Amino acid sequence: MTTYEEQSKLTDLSATAERVRRAVESVIEGKPEVVRLSLTVLLAGGHLLLEDVPGVGKTMLARALAKSVDCSVQRIQFTPDLLPSDITGISVYDQGRQEFEFKPGAVFAQIVIGDEINRASPKTQSALLEAMEERQVSADGRTYPLPDPFMVIATQNPVEMEGTYPLPEAQRDRFMARVSVGYPSPEAELRMLESRDGLSPLDALRPAVGANELVKLIESVREVHVSDAVRRYAVDITTATRTHPELRLGASPRATLHLVRAAKAAAALAGRGFVLPDDIQQLAVPVLAHRLLPGARAQVNRHSTEQFVTEILRRTSVPDPYAAQRLRGA
Repeated sequence: MTTYEEQSKLTDLSATAERVRRAVESVIEGKPEVVRLSLTVLLAGGHLLLEDVPGVGKTMLARALAKSVDCSVQRIQFTPDLLPSDITGISVYDQGRQEFEFKPGAVFAQIVIGDEINRASPKTQSALLEAMEERQVSADGRTYPLPDPFMVIATQNPVEMEGTYPLPEAQRDRFMARVSVGYPSPEAELRMLESRDGLSPLDALRPAVGANELVKLIESVREVHVSDAVRRYAVDITTATRTHPELRLGASPRATLHLVRAAKAAAALAGRGFVLPDDIQQLAVPVLAHRLLPGARAQVNRHSTEQFVTEILRRTSVPDPYAAQRLRGA
């Protein structure tokens, strides 16, 4: 691919991403970094976990992101009595044909919104494992592919809140990034009160990109260049989490892969065809922190996993930030 072709694709990607960003921000006010990170995960082809207290707009953000893309959307309200078959589907006996017929569940959509995912039992939560990793569902000895693109946007309340189940490690590891929405600023909250008097901003939201176009954008992101030095930097960071004395579970190789993929999307959003160490640094906390498990000493000292990732970033040697650019003769 020539430099001209690369730049043309990046220009198209930036223009489309800007339309999606404006669409989402018409609903979610005062949270540009949250919207940008959510868009980064979308373009990286990953899954997004939104974690925060009730009422701050987690579900609104998930619905706005889903509605900004012209894709099939299914919403699943996770409750303690939800069954795995409600998610994946079930085989029903057809008396006329005298055979079982598979009825697809809610996961057979291009964008799946899992609302309050940690209010369902771990057994039900695990119904998403195969779908999120392999983009397929296995049932009764057969495998059913999921549509492309496929993205899970899940919301969850903090685990210390009543009626929640902690997400299993394998489940958390399948989410590319975890985002906390946070409370709005007083100014943003005032604007919300003025603009939402009896009318939901979602009603006026129109898709900014089609499904086929989104697939092409995701493919373009995969072509962003990552130098050997930047790859090594990502590996050094995740390796440090595995050897940290106060962590009993570090980041997996899947986490390293997700970190690099997210960095590619961030670089593309910035109009660059190559990844810088800055991209890795900015994404390390949202991509890695939710996968880590602190040891007993860290729990006593109330050290959060975000603090550990920040500490590791400070201790890890940073490569030449423009090595990738020089390698490509820019």
